[in-house]
Amino acid sequence: MRDRFISTATALLDEDPRLAVVLADISAAGFDSAAAAHPDRVLNVGIREQLLIGATGGLALTGMRPIAHTFASFLVERPFEQVKLDLGHQGVGAVLVSALGSYDWPAGGRTHMSPADVALLDTLPGWTVHVPGHADEADLLLRDAAAGDGLVYLRLSAQTNASARPITPGRFLTVRESATGPVVVAVGPVLDEVLRAVAGLDATVLYAATVRPFDHAALRTALAGRASADVVLVEPYLAGTSTPFVSEALADRPHRVLGLGVSREELRHYGTMDEHIAAHGLDARSLRERISSWA
Repeated sequence: MRDRFISTATALLDEDPRLAVVLADISAAGFDSAAAAHPDRVLNVGIREQLLIGATGGLALTGMRPIAHTFASFLVERPFEQVKLDLGHQGVGAVLVSALGSYDWPAGGRTHMSPADVALLDTLPGWTVHVPGHADEADLLLRDAAAGDGLVYLRLSAQTNASARPITPGRFLTVRESATGPVVVAVGPVLDEVLRAVAGLDATVLYAATVRPFDHAALRTALAGRASADVVLVEPYLAGTSTPFVSEALADRPHRVLGLGVSREELRHYGTMDEHIAAHGLDARSLRERISSWA
């Protein structure tokens, strides 16, 4: 997805003079040709993530549409005060595009893991959050974000689904239907593991490549006519991040929610991405056991 982001952002710079890309060294080499073509609109501030967001806010104040990019832990967690003040408080829009996510590069250690990024942005108003599960979806969502004016977070990952889905920004997509059993909301790159996990089980699966705003209407439609309202959230970041949004959507009816995702307990082992996914219980076998025992 990161390679697709670089190629799409480079193309968008040629098409829209309002766009600028702001970097903090990460992926800078990929933008060498774009920087040569647009030296005033491709800015690398070095390893200064607070300045990354400050410069992004400054460009937005001039009427530009800035796209800021680095790893998730350096884009949301480290400069969170600047995200809050230089973007939110100043009332300007921007597109933040991260890479690595929660468990993509275990060899990078805890400094390169950001399972709480979406939960942090949930403390601020007005953010749209996209979590694509495939490079083609990342392309579509980036183009949609670049054409707008608001605050958008595009969370890219090395974990991907085998194929892209026909998503619409802001809407959940029904990929599997069942008249009984829980409704499972699979977010971005965990979809394939979820579909393998529920094979042969009674379960409806909604696919969410946009998680904020949370698609209340799709969830309520999936649960319409059912005697019970059981919802399983499977998210590639902190477990339970979207649980309050499910409760908000179903505030007028009894319901149960099982929030699955990255555990709060830190994994103090390097290993591989797949080993970390399994350790968090997000592989198909673990998901099937957890969903079956709860539903």
